[in-house]
Amino acid sequence: MATFVQKFGGTSVGDVERIGRCAARIKQRVDEGHRVVVVVSAMGHTTDELISLAKEINDQASRRELDMLMATGEQVSVALLALALQRIGVPATSLTGGQAGIVTDGVYGRARVTKVSRDRLEQELDEGKVPVVCGFQGLSKDGEITTLGRGGSDTTAVALAAALQVAEHGGQCEIFTDVDGVYTADPRLVANASKLQRISYEEMLELALLGAQVMHPRAVLFGERYGVPIHVRHSQRPNEGTLICRETPDMEDVMVVGAALKNDLGRVSLRRIPNNPGVQGLLFEAVAKAGILVDDIVQTEFGEIASISFTVDHSELADVKIAASKVLDRVGTGELAIEIGLAKISVVGTGMKSHVGVAGKMFTALGNAGISIHNITTSEIKISCIVGKEHAHQALSIVHETFGLERLGAAQLAATANAAISGSIASDVEQPTKA
Repeated sequence: MATFVQKFGGTSVGDVERIGRCAARIKQRVDEGHRVVVVVSAMGHTTDELISLAKEINDQASRRELDMLMATGEQVSVALLALALQRIGVPATSLTGGQAGIVTDGVYGRARVTKVSRDRLEQELDEGKVPVVCGFQGLSKDGEITTLGRGGSDTTAVALAAALQVAEHGGQCEIFTDVDGVYTADPRLVANASKLQRISYEEMLELALLGAQVMHPRAVLFGERYGVPIHVRHSQRPNEGTLICRETPDMEDVMVVGAALKNDLGRVSLRRIPNNPGVQGLLFEAVAKAGILVDDIVQTEFGEIASISFTVDHSELADVKIAASKVLDRVGTGELAIEIGLAKISVVGTGMKSHVGVAGKMFTALGNAGISIHNITTSEIKISCIVGKEHAHQALSIVHETFGLERLGAAQLAATANAAISGSIASDVEQPTKA
């Protein structure tokens, strides 16, 4: 008997009919003889609607009261899904995040999971019930309801799967969503994007950080840390989806598994500033205090003078300008420049560890199309470059085609089928006996 944690997103439980279909899918696992824990998001756009209501009443609403309010969205979902399961003969109990044993650090609006006590879940499972748990929320050690921020339901599901040690018991964490799995690029932007059969945690984390909406980075990190197999599947259609798992040696045979686009970026440059660590510390401490995430940091040195540039989301530019200007005032020198209308194109793949020439191939293809590259950043398994926003979609399609990503999903599927056939043949061969 394996243990499965199944997570259903807001779209998947968007109305009563969809909730019924989710219940039927859960019942399939139960009928197979498995133990099942379910994590559910708020229905549809409920969370946004609750925030709007709060702002109508008080546009300076406290984080604590917002968390109390937002947590109710998931409570509606879990109760309705538990009722739907009971109607079709599956014993089920709805639980808040706190009742399910999720303990957080107590930071309102963006809490982190610090501990999961599985006692209540094990009790419900031992009684033959399906615990239906509120995603996106937990309870601090002081008993305060806190929400986990964007992607919180994914994080809830993987954290519960880790606590229940699903991998050790032959199970996995199934993320049911409104897409068929993880694609080589956003299929809304690249028509021939290919669905991957599997992808490593490391690759999925990079794609998530680059804006892929399928999984939140924190959930992927949980999966990698505790070895939780994560299966991304469509909630309303039966399909194999995409398995997110530990890297295997054959994964490095493929140079690139995905291409990503992050649009609406601005680049902030501080020029002619003193070249000493104290200035950099002042700058990034000020930016961090403003709650701004930066990326693509590049520093250029000219003796005692330096320039630093980095990218941020366009929506953060006004706050960055204030923070950076204060730093320049404090050091008494330097100038601030801001560019808008930029986008980031990236390719990701663990195969870059053992293959050379990926960057050259990518930049040559973009150059041949007349697309200028503003700056480049790399990691062991990622290459990114900044281009003008007007070229963003064209650049994404070019790099996707350059690395043949439209064929990757089919190639993975064929490799899986061949491996299965080889294994079947091997098992059918009679083993020689000793005389």
